Amino acid sequence: MIPRAFMPLNIAVLTVSDTRSLADDRSGDALQALLTQAGHTLFDRQMVRDDTYAIRAVVSAWINEPACQVVITTGGTGLTGRDGTPEAIKPLLDKEIEGFGELFRMVSWQIIGSSTLQSRATAGVANGTYLFVLPGSTSACQDAWNHIIQKQLDYRTQPCNMVELMPRLNEQ
Repeated sequence: MIPRAFMPLNIAVLTVSDTRSLADDRSGDALQALLTQAGHTLFDRQMVRDDTYAIRAVVSAWINEPACQVVITTGGTGLTGRDGTPEAIKPLLDKEIEGFGELFRMVSWQIIGSSTLQSRATAGVANGTYLFVLPGSTSACQDAWNHIIQKQLDYRTQPCNMVELMPRLNEQ
């Protein structure tokens, strides 16, 4: 097997919160640190309130930008009335990656047990851009990145990874 070179990606981070600001956004800070430590580039980072249209406006702009290859959101995946990130994102998706939510909850089960049931983490592809919708917990963001996302966004991961699919995501 011929070794592959790392391919850095442009990744945007969106924090969805009614209570945090960029000054105390530990989950967004963690994601930014993790993705840059892995060798990727922070494309953009923003924060919006938990509002369907505010979330869609930011994410739609990013998925319309060819240079943005991945979007990671944190927050708004719970069960309360204000938690609406999955509902905001799902209509934008061309394809949902159902296995991501299942795998996230499997990883999370090992750490927080049955409380993982409250997470509606999801992922998908929109206009050739990968989207990952994560809980607002810093620990959940770290777990998702360290156990799932980092490996799938690394071209060197064998036997397969999401990076090698990127040229074909918009095939008709």
